[in-house]
Amino acid sequence: MSIPKVMGIETEYGITVPEAPEFNPVLASSILINSYAASASRRVRWDYEEESPLRDARGFESAVEVAPNVEPAGDEELGLANVILTNGARYYVDHAHPEYSTPECTNPRELVVHDRAGERVLAESIGRAAGALAAGQRILVYKNNTDGKGASYGTHENFLVDRACPFSRIVRDFTPFLVTRQIFAGAGMLGGGASSLAVPFQLAQRSDFFEVEVGLETTLKRPIINTRDEPHADPQKYRRLHVIIGDANMAEVATYLKTGTAAIVLRMIEDESVSTEFLLDNPVQAVRSISHDISCTRTVTLKDGRSVRAADIQWGYFEMAQKYFARHEPDDWTAGVMARWEHVLTAIDSDPMTLDKEVDWVAKYKLIDSYRNRHGLEWSDQKLKMLDLQYHDVRPDKGLAMVLYRSGKLERLTTDEEIDRAMTMPPRDTRAYFRGRCLAQFQGKISAASWDSVIFDVGGETLQRVPMMEPMRGTEAHTKALLDACRTAEELVERLQG
Repeated sequence: MSIPKVMGIETEYGITVPEAPEFNPVLASSILINSYAASASRRVRWDYEEESPLRDARGFESAVEVAPNVEPAGDEELGLANVILTNGARYYVDHAHPEYSTPECTNPRELVVHDRAGERVLAESIGRAAGALAAGQRILVYKNNTDGKGASYGTHENFLVDRACPFSRIVRDFTPFLVTRQIFAGAGMLGGGASSLAVPFQLAQRSDFFEVEVGLETTLKRPIINTRDEPHADPQKYRRLHVIIGDANMAEVATYLKTGTAAIVLRMIEDESVSTEFLLDNPVQAVRSISHDISCTRTVTLKDGRSVRAADIQWGYFEMAQKYFARHEPDDWTAGVMARWEHVLTAIDSDPMTLDKEVDWVAKYKLIDSYRNRHGLEWSDQKLKMLDLQYHDVRPDKGLAMVLYRSGKLERLTTDEEIDRAMTMPPRDTRAYFRGRCLAQFQGKISAASWDSVIFDVGGETLQRVPMMEPMRGTEAHTKALLDACRTAEELVERLQG
């Protein structure tokens, strides 16, 4: 039987100091993060001991060249900010970007709440960072996936998957879904991902940057299916599927549908309930071809020779899901995602442009096209490129997506109160609860932490590691009474050991 789909999102944000284009983005990212975090938060280092980013799901360890007898520099030596927040999230510098990794969530709506909380953390960081910059300088942050100059940065989803499910089955059955979901999950982009591509507007920002079907890389030769085997949980029972082919969504509905449908399909794959009738002849080519067609009518070729639309493949997965849930117990959130999935696919069949309140690429396209027509501009005009970027600005008073929310032109699934709470409070039904509560309650006694452990320094001869290898343990139900009863970290450690 399939296992619950604990899930999370990692977002690398675009960053710039417009008054000083030469400003080092790594330094700017560190200023941003350190300005947000209290000094006590920075004392809790990230624990890398159990991490293995080069372990491949295909059964081998990738090799990297290192100088002999030289230890790689850590975040502290490099001056990189790496903060663990009381909501269970991680906020740090990654590849010259500020990255926000949500805490573990058990359903797509809660994941939307925590993803939106990340936007507000970044927006608040901008204000706090102003005092650390020279007069007249400011840091700007965008929740997007490309700098418009041929570079791309990632938004990665993570899903808990049963280790017993063969990875080859995931590759076979998940690839057509990922290739085609951009018709509702794309964030939209002016032009092509590479300068040689003459595309006025396309569905997704990441699609032009994928080059292979399967692989370990995330920044070069990007694969549709990433093979990193770093579970951050019991490796005998679980794998963490690291999904790198996806955009940073501003629309709550798009994030909800993107992650909810993926979780449903992964459940189906684990239970061998996905047919092989939609295997693509050339998935990499199909990713780009689908993205370049805003009518959503272009067809791609399957291995059996048929030509089908992306929507046809998505309808196929939807109908498989209907049959699956007729035989299997749904999650509490399944019905909502299924209803939204059917609604969006129906709209795409009739007129994709009716989805401007739910789908980012449609909202952005209509915004830009309206401005273009009013001012008689070509698609290549720089003013339109600025609008494209401004859609992703995280500042509440400046971002165009934020303006659409305020005017009721983007649909909300969450409330401001929920998002504000998620900036400081963790989800209640995953191990993020224990991590976040410990950071809030015993911060001065915590030496380090990671997704799967909290390490206490309570004055003994050795540090005390509390492992959290089960993502659905350490919840409020499991640990609230214990944490409420312990006045000190020493007492907590003693009771856990006892």
